Formats: sequence, C-alpha cells, structure tokens
Amino acid sequence: MAKYDPLRDYLRKQKLDEFELTFAEMERKIGYMLPKSAGRPQWWANTADSDTTHVQRRAWGDAGFDAFLIVGADRVRFRRLPSKEAVS
Repeated sequence: MAKYDPLRDYLRKQKLDEFELTFAEMERKIGYMLPKSAGRPQWWANTADSDTTHVQRRAWGDAGFDAFLIVGADRVRFRRLPSKEAVS
C-alpha cells in the first residue's frame, strides 16, 4: 500500500464534486504528517503525467480529483474532474 492510498480511497467515496480538507484531516486519514513542502502550491500541482513520481498527485488524480492549496490556511480544495464520458 502506498503512503497516500488512504487519501485516494477516501476521495473515491466522496459524493460531492468539490470540498475542502484541512491538513490535519488528511493526516488523520493517511496516518502520517504531511511534509513541510505540503505548504507550497507546487506540492499540490495537478499534472496529467501518469508517470509522475509524486505519489500524492497520483492519489487524488486516481480518485478523479484535482487539488488546490488554500495558501496560508493549511487547507486543500478538491474538485472532481469531469468524467471522460462527459468530455467525449
């Protein structure tokens, strides 16, 4: 199990298309402290690169979400990606 799999699994269960989680809420879900770099927007950057080595990005991307840091608030907004069926 990858470090951020519990976050991915939590996100997959969400019914809302957009919501926020605090760093503390995410830390409780994953069972680890987020790194200090999580306070920087680039740590939460959304990439379309499936080969990314940033496991945190893969976690929310695999769950179908983009993530956006709310700077200075230790919070992240997750927004569901449009389904591939809706885009086609």
